[in-house]
Amino acid sequence: VQLQASGGGLVQAGGSLRLSCAASGRTLRGYIMGWFRQAPGKEREFVAAIRWNGGNANYKESMRGRFTISRDIVQNTGYLQMDSLTPEDTAAYYCAATSRAITSTLGLPSSYDYWGQGTQVTVSS
Repeated sequence: VQLQASGGGLVQAGGSLRLSCAASGRTLRGYIMGWFRQAPGKEREFVAAIRWNGGNANYKESMRGRFTISRDIVQNTGYLQMDSLTPEDTAAYYCAATSRAITSTLGLPSSYDYWGQGTQVTVSS
């Protein structure tokens, strides 16, 4: 599985961005796609995850309500809609995929086998 993340950029506080993660090599049926972020000097942080079959989503609690994860089965692409952005959301955002995670391990980077290259999100105050 190859993942290509895109959609990052510079946005003012309060603005929105939609990140995309295009998968190739195989369908993500049976997989889970996750989004993580990493700010300079900080550990990689779980944002959200979605099960390709059924579309069930999980969020880091602090991001629920501002971020929305979704997927397009036909396009084999996942999305992360981010609203009401703040400077604290500034980070490199990564998409990842796994076929072996369970709900209790969705937030662990080590649960994911495939990673995209990251896309930078910068929120100015």
